[in-house]
This record gives sequence, structure tokens and C-alpha cells, in this order.
Amino acid sequence: MSLGELSLAAVSGLLRRGEVSPVAVVEDALERITGLEPVVGAFVTVMGEQALAAARVAESEFSRGEYRGPLHGVPVSLKDLIFVRGVRNTAGSQAMADFVPEFDAAVVERLRAAGAIIVGKAQTYEFAMGPGTAYPFGRTRNPWDLERVTVGSSSGSAAGVSARMVFASLGTDTGGSIRGPASGCGVVGFKPSAGRVSRFGVLPLSWTLDHVGPLTRDVADAALTTRAVEGFDTRDSGSVEMPPVDTDAVVGGRVRGLRFGIPSGFFLDDVDPEFVTAFEDAVRVFEEAGMVRGSVTLPMIEQAQTAHSTILLGESYSVHEKLFRARGAQFGASARSRMALASTMPASAYLRASRVRKVFQDEFRKATEDTDIIITLTSPRPPARFDEQLPRDNGRGAARAAQNRFRRPFSVVGAPAVSIPCGFTSSGLPIGLQIVGRPGDDTTVLTVAHAYQQRTSWHTQAPSLSARGVADVAG
Repeated sequence: MSLGELSLAAVSGLLRRGEVSPVAVVEDALERITGLEPVVGAFVTVMGEQALAAARVAESEFSRGEYRGPLHGVPVSLKDLIFVRGVRNTAGSQAMADFVPEFDAAVVERLRAAGAIIVGKAQTYEFAMGPGTAYPFGRTRNPWDLERVTVGSSSGSAAGVSARMVFASLGTDTGGSIRGPASGCGVVGFKPSAGRVSRFGVLPLSWTLDHVGPLTRDVADAALTTRAVEGFDTRDSGSVEMPPVDTDAVVGGRVRGLRFGIPSGFFLDDVDPEFVTAFEDAVRVFEEAGMVRGSVTLPMIEQAQTAHSTILLGESYSVHEKLFRARGAQFGASARSRMALASTMPASAYLRASRVRKVFQDEFRKATEDTDIIITLTSPRPPARFDEQLPRDNGRGAARAAQNRFRRPFSVVGAPAVSIPCGFTSSGLPIGLQIVGRPGDDTTVLTVAHAYQQRTSWHTQAPSLSARGVADVAG
């Protein structure tokens, strides 16, 4: 087995025991990036020289017995919204192609303190707003089917982890942008509780909905990465002090007696039949693990969807108004139309949406008083092909809303939520399972997810990216 096929935890063990050097691990990652990047398109910027320099520093630290933790010497990437001092941050837009931050984001400070090696900036949909037709820095392809999207907006993060270019990547999630691409690319994507991970130095989309979290190959790796970057930060007004993720409890995987709820109606309406079958199989795994099945009712779920869209629209305009006025012609068509729409939205709409949000948060809190976690599918159907449009979701909104509708409500709540692989379609496309917990109870969410992975092997499967495949698409 090559280094690139190992989990983060496994390569971390090799590094700590001195069985492999940080330089060798980083060189292996950069070699894989060089070979696969022309077809996958996971990166905007590859930081090869900086990564090798950091690897040499890590190698020296290991030789002196200075161990920084499980991420020490491990190659990772960052969504291109997360500031790295001296490295351009495009946010997926031509309007920001020349922007170079003068400081590191809080999560970058913490990654560096943990000894992680940042190898590059990963592709994102423009401003993380959602899908469009503009790809100013190249198209990111799904490693499981190169003619399909990854889902977004953390597209390069998911593709890079899925293609085994990096062991972990940090993405952002405002309405499902970590969980969606994780589901579409067959990896783990964790949105921590609101306030757990600082957003300082991360270009915002919606300051009350944005979250930062990891995409990894398995749940244990997600727990380790979260543990490295979490923590209260006075520079983020939404930061919250809370107990750290208990990584020992996560890998212990003790779930017998925990209660899980399955929402009715909305979460199984208009869903691909193969996805429903995979979900039912996953439920049986939890029952066989000794968990207790129940039901959950969320009557305000549709209103929460609308509130999410309104809040996101208003706050994104507030964030990007100045840039839009100065460089609107450089925005892609999709981002430009959303900004134009947002400019006409009355303040009363935002205020009404904020009230609905509070009501739904109260509803969610009451619904989870007798339920430890909620289980749903992450997406209702596979990622779209580049040349097709998704169905309109029974009139409930545009195509992008169809794919996001299972994820957005839990961004409104600020609850911890993870997407894990739970199967494949007959055509070989990954299916994701979403596990959601009470705000602040990230450890239970990850523990249940890890327990599922202890009993299944979906997360161990990797896409086949052959030389023939590269030639077919690249040519």
C-alpha cells in the first residue's frame, strides 16, 4: 500500500515512529497532485516549495524529539477562502484573482502550530455561493465520475481528499458546502457546531451561517483535524467556548443505548430509490449496534429552508457589495445575478427570516430532548453531470436547492453534522449519510459516525483514476 492510500491517523503513526520522514510524505503527495491535477482540478494554487520547506522543518523537529501532535508532518489543503499570508486567495472569482492576504487565518495558525503541512489552496465555487457555469481557474471533476460535478462549494477539498492527493482539507459550510461534496465524492465531511472553529481570516459568505470544518477519509481523521483547529477566538464574534472534541471517545465508538431519530416526510420525499435503499441499510447497522430507533418531527422544516435562503442572500450582499460595485463585471453570471437580486431585498424580509430561524432553533432543541442524534441522507440524488440540469424538486426551488435541502436546516440551527459514505449506486456513485446532533455535542455525532464505519467498509473504497482515464478526459 502506498503512502497516499493510508489514513491520516495511519501516516501520522508512521511519522511518529520514524518509519517515514515528513519530506517523503510531502513529496509523495506533491507527486500525486502533479499526476492527477490535470484531470481532477482540485487546486487553484499548489504551494510546493513552501510545503517542502515546512516538511524539512518538521523533519528536524522529529529528529529532536519535538512532537506537535497527530497532524505533525501531514499534508493538508485549504479551501481558497481561507487566508494564508503571502498566498493569493481567489475565492473562486476572477474579481479576487490578485488578492494576497497579509495574515494567516486562525485555523491556519492552529494548523501550523500542530505541525501540519499546507500543500495548496483548493478550488471553490465562486465566493462559495453555489454552482454556476463560470470556472475561472478550471473545472473541478468528481474523482468517481470525471463527467460529474463534485457538488460544492468545497469542491476542491472533497476532490483532493477523494483522489488521495491530501489526507485532510479544511472547507467551509454555510448551507451544506462541506457535507454535500463529501457525499458526492465518497469522503467524510464534518460541519462542527457553530462557534467551535474560528472563522477569523476566512472570507465570509454569511457571517451567521458560516462554519469551518474538515473533509477527510474517515471519521477518526475528522476528529483529529477538528481537535487541531478548534478553540475559542476573540477575533471571531461568533466564537463560543465549549468542551473540545473527545477523540478517545470518538474512536471508542460506544453507542449502545443511544437514541436516533429519523425525520418523516420531507427527508424521504423525491429521493433516488437507490439512495433510499442505502439509507434503510444504514439504519439497520445502527440498530444492530444497539442503538434505539425513534422518530423526529420538525414541522417548520420548509420555513427554515426559506429563511436560510433569505438570510444567506442578505448577508452575502452585505459582505460583497463593495467588491460587486467595483468589479461586478468580473463576477460570474450566477454570482452576478444573485448579487443583483440581493440588492433589491427589503430589510423586512431579512428580519422575518431571522425570526423564523429562532423559532426553528427552538423547535429543533425540543425535538432533540429525547433523541441523541438525527439520521438523514446527505443528498437526495447523485451529483449532476456537467451537461445536465437537476430536477426542480417538486417546485420547491431551483436545481441547486434540490441537492441542498437536507443540509441547509442544520446550518440554520448551528448543529454539528457529518456526512459519511453509506453505499454506492449501481453506476458506482457514492451515497452519503448525514448524522446530526445537538449544538455543542460534536463528540456524540462523531462517535456514532465512527461506530458506523467500524461496522462497514464504504469509506475504505477509493476511485480508480487510471492513466487511461486521465488521457481520455484531458485529451
